[in-house]
Amino acid sequence: MCGGKGTRMNLPQEKLLLKYKNPVIQHVINALQESGCFSKIIGATSSNAPRTNEFLKSLGISTIQTEGNGYVNDLNQILQNFNEHVFVISGDMPLLDAKIIREIVQLVDTKNTWTTVLLSKNFLDSLHVKTEYLIIYNKNEYSYSGISIVNPICLSGMKPVEESYVVLDDKSIALNLNTKQDYDLLGTT
Repeated sequence: MCGGKGTRMNLPQEKLLLKYKNPVIQHVINALQESGCFSKIIGATSSNAPRTNEFLKSLGISTIQTEGNGYVNDLNQILQNFNEHVFVISGDMPLLDAKIIREIVQLVDTKNTWTTVLLSKNFLDSLHVKTEYLIIYNKNEYSYSGISIVNPICLSGMKPVEESYVVLDDKSIALNLNTKQDYDLLGTT
């Protein structure tokens, strides 16, 4: 997923092109490619991120244009294009690596329609990573990592589905660049 406006960053440039050695989105693409887990990598972009779309194409990555009407709407729109499991990931995870991707793929039960990777609030607090959205799971607080594995064949439009969870407290998936403070924190790693 790489078509958001990045409004919380409050920066003039597209957030996925911010540099952390390379543009942030390139770290995600490299990790996905190096994992050896996927037959195809596709970027879900929108008119909100034209330069990101151009950058992905320059890397040889196919893109699907979404309407740019928010993460949930855009995700539901693109999932209609697939008939096999989809590894959904936010394009703003600069610490992502191939090892953690392989671990996630092995942990997921493909019988589930939707599996989401969670991080514990305590773990995020220990890294000084702030999160806006918390859920209660097994009587503890967790945050979404930005990673899900979805079987789109079992979906019916925007109807709710039973969500399964995998808890994985790992630094490489803990930081999503949503705010300027997140980008500043990245500089300290």
